[in-house]
Amino acid sequence: MSGSATIDLDRLPRHVAIIMDGNGRWAQKRKQPRLFGHKAGAQSVRNIVETCREIGIEYLTLYAFSSENWRRPEQEVSGLMTILKKYLDSELPRMQKNDIRLMSIGDRQRLPETVREALERGIEITSGNSKLTLSLALSYGSRDEIVRAVQAISSRCLQGDLVPEEISDSVISEYLDTCGMPDPDLLIRTGGEARLSNFLLWQASYAEIYFTETMWPDFRKEAFFQAILEYQSRERRFGHTGDQLHHK
Repeated sequence: MSGSATIDLDRLPRHVAIIMDGNGRWAQKRKQPRLFGHKAGAQSVRNIVETCREIGIEYLTLYAFSSENWRRPEQEVSGLMTILKKYLDSELPRMQKNDIRLMSIGDRQRLPETVREALERGIEITSGNSKLTLSLALSYGSRDEIVRAVQAISSRCLQGDLVPEEISDSVISEYLDTCGMPDPDLLIRTGGEARLSNFLLWQASYAEIYFTETMWPDFRKEAFFQAILEYQSRERRFGHTGDQLHHK
């Protein structure tokens, strides 16, 4: 594990979420079409998934395609879907071999049928795996997710199964796409931008946020270790003071 010697493997984030940004700009700097960057980015996905599996991260959520990304030029969207299907097909044997469970969050029904079938096949085949849960955020938007949760909870109230006073943060969490997963401890955004872009707004309430200038196609194991080291250097207080934590 080159570069991991300085990482405390006993204090790893349980759940890492990543906004994989910078593919298009990385390609444009090289005078290549944007899809060239997305293809290179797929290699970073493989590298980071393998790294998480190697060091013992339990959950990895990757922001692969937002609900807003449907607004991009049709040719780019089509190309992205082709890359996604190729990734799902080619990585399935590797996920099985490495005991990786595949999941997805977002509006799966908006995906092209061939992509949705490949995704659902991967989810079904890997459902018994347990070393790492890889969750792909596809056609995902956090506000849309929260709206869907509120609608479902409202229906229960109207049916008399739930009274408003019983609605708590844990009840709301049960109706989010991430139900059953721990909230992210560390949220990484590559590509130099410093915003959440409608990603895990509820779940990331207490996540440590790490922004890096590194474009996603260049974000590999060593860059990931730098993010982990930064995470481990911070004191996670969850609303307490530092003195309170130190005297527990």
